Amino acid sequence: MYGWAWLLKLSEELHKWDDPMARELEQNLKPLTEIIVFRYKEFLPKLNYPIRVGEHTNTAFGLTFAYDYAESVGDIELKQLIEKRARDFYFNNENCPINWEPSGYDFLSPCLEEVDIMRRVLSSEEFITWMDTFLPRLADENYHLKVGEVSDRTDGKLVHLDGLNFSRAWVFYGLAKQFPKYTHLQNLANEHVAYSYPNLVGDSYEGGHWLGSFAIYALNTLHGQ
Repeated sequence: MYGWAWLLKLSEELHKWDDPMARELEQNLKPLTEIIVFRYKEFLPKLNYPIRVGEHTNTAFGLTFAYDYAESVGDIELKQLIEKRARDFYFNNENCPINWEPSGYDFLSPCLEEVDIMRRVLSSEEFITWMDTFLPRLADENYHLKVGEVSDRTDGKLVHLDGLNFSRAWVFYGLAKQFPKYTHLQNLANEHVAYSYPNLVGDSYEGGHWLGSFAIYALNTLHGQ
């Protein structure tokens, strides 16, 4: 769902952009958007088990962007389907082993991507209870998670870890802004962004062609956009 998710994110941004050009672009994109929405509705009921990896096929990531799109445009059917499947996949998960992360070329955190979708689909009370079982250590004000270190930014796989730093950051920013209990995670997010952000300018193609989108999304999450 990775490509599908980014297509819906583009469509969502056009929908929210108050400009005549945006309306034209949104209409131009609409036929493809409708196909992708149909694919989500067709595929999600068939998916018996979530995919819990740190790359493109991560199910939680694909659900998160699609949920934001559905909420923005008022697609109740898609929103309710995502809510149901997220609960099916993740509601009973406990003690996610975030200390096992990252794998060698993750650009998503399997544990934190679950957090990102569940903070959307659960009520605030449900979510706090769920987090106390799923990732209780994040509530510790002294919690620290070391940034993903990149040894070679010309390697198309190893540079994924810069993306991991940005995707971790957007989850931490979202948590910190929504729940006072997790305010301390903003500093941890800043640390992750600070490590990888300077590498966006003048980066080699392996990272430069995609990391900007991750950085922008992280910073938009920080500023509540």
